[in-house]
Amino acid sequence: MNERIGELLVKENLLSADQLAKAREDARTKGGRLGAQITELGYLDENELTDFVAKQYGVPSIDLDEFEIDQAVIQLIPEEVAVKHTVIPVNRAGSTLILATSDPSNIFALDDIKFLTGYSIQAVVASEEAIKRGIEKYYDQSLALEEVMGDFDDSDIDLVHEDDDFDVSEAAKASEDAPVVKLVNLVLTDAVKKMASDIHVEPYEKSFRVRYRIDGVLYEVMKPPMKLKNAITSRIKIMAEMDIAERRLPQDGRIKLKMGRGKEMDFRVSCLPTLFGEKIVMRLLDKSTLQLDMTKLGFEEDLLALFKDAIYQPYGMVLVTGPTGSGKTTTLYSALSELNRTSENVSTAEDPVEFNLPGINQVQMHEEIGLNFAATLRSFLRQDPDIIMVGEIRDFETAEIAVKAALTGHMVLSTLHTNDAPSTVNRLLNMGIEPFLVASSVNCIVAQRLARRICQECKEPDTDVTAEALVKAGMAEDRAKNVASLHGNGCRSCSDTGFKGRVALYEVMPLKEELKEFVLNGASSLELKREAIRLGMQTLRQSALNKLSEGVTTLSEVLRVSAADH
Repeated sequence: MNERIGELLVKENLLSADQLAKAREDARTKGGRLGAQITELGYLDENELTDFVAKQYGVPSIDLDEFEIDQAVIQLIPEEVAVKHTVIPVNRAGSTLILATSDPSNIFALDDIKFLTGYSIQAVVASEEAIKRGIEKYYDQSLALEEVMGDFDDSDIDLVHEDDDFDVSEAAKASEDAPVVKLVNLVLTDAVKKMASDIHVEPYEKSFRVRYRIDGVLYEVMKPPMKLKNAITSRIKIMAEMDIAERRLPQDGRIKLKMGRGKEMDFRVSCLPTLFGEKIVMRLLDKSTLQLDMTKLGFEEDLLALFKDAIYQPYGMVLVTGPTGSGKTTTLYSALSELNRTSENVSTAEDPVEFNLPGINQVQMHEEIGLNFAATLRSFLRQDPDIIMVGEIRDFETAEIAVKAALTGHMVLSTLHTNDAPSTVNRLLNMGIEPFLVASSVNCIVAQRLARRICQECKEPDTDVTAEALVKAGMAEDRAKNVASLHGNGCRSCSDTGFKGRVALYEVMPLKEELKEFVLNGASSLELKREAIRLGMQTLRQSALNKLSEGVTTLSEVLRVSAADH
């Protein structure tokens, strides 16, 4: 509250000059605000002061204690901004944000928040104490390590299938300490809450850190004390049913957690011995977020029609390509769920099986006992299959059997690690598959990437992106002039990153007759790409630019996830 209100209170005989002087003195020595001192000293109660301020500025007053604020509204303003200006968002109506403040004359604070959120601000008056109580109530104090060790309630978390008959070494004993169990549980549950795809637990010489991969990018979330390094590692290994005595070899395991409200989460755990201890990476497998509706993956309508046409062929091969973590498995699973009918026998060979799909026979690979893709594929062909999915074609043997299956009346779906659709043909030829077999077996190749979506809560026009920059990225000049680029300004909803969620970009290359001729003649991937574009193929870069035009992603993401078309 500003000085002017103090003087007005004296003028209206609600406060004596001595009381005002005392309140000012207290505010100066205690570092608080004048309004807070007036109510703290008991000269006026909160409601009287609020009503007076509201009347002076012609602004409505509000009793925050009787008001329930929606969490989505709270997330529009970061906690540090709310604390700094002593404000709290109350409601949102269209493009207007209703903001409770104790000092509506503080134009700087209101302008700051208007700039930060992109909303028009309508101020209402509430007492300083009520706003502080509201901030404490609605903003959760996240990931402070002391709290984790203190009163973290993990009663609704159950580890499923945890064996209790371990060789209990010192590390195992330490790993059962309540703080360590709580800390590990918190890391797992917080990752689920933040919608992370991976958790990295990393030991270094003088530090120990935990990072989450959210929307494809790693963020550091905490640095637990070094002394807990071995205990945390052992706890995770125990949960994943690994051998805690083995610290020199990589290990793989799985954690299944019941998260309360009937939700189950799977974590695929990989443990790798590094110079200063074991690095653990956990991949989160959340069935509830698995998107099997092909229309929602990010396919544009015409591309989806091409893809569906390819998978509905009676036989042949459909390949999905891209680097690790580009959503290939999700695309294949959605194709399988589309094809999964009672009249079809669907079998998959996967390493590892990420999600179990009802009605589909899924086989987990075990290299150590000789159960690899090639061996499994051979046995599939004796199982009267209609549709086969091979997790990945890594070698000549697997590729050869997959091609033969595709040529003998089966639909084969698989993945490969290549940069784009045309270079996949060369990859198969390099593996040793004859050009005429590739030309006659492959129906369609889909290259895929994941780009981050702009956060819907804080998106705003990106004035830094010029038409020239868009043309340089590969957009047609006349189109670039009419595109209004957006970006996320950063808000609580997206943890100040400006991005929330991801969208898939697709390059769909059906092997038409003209392309088959090129394959048979041993054309290079560049020649194949040029011919495919001539025949109407949309490249990954073009797909990314389409998403930018639609206001889904940013230019920086387009450049990060797609290569330029030469």
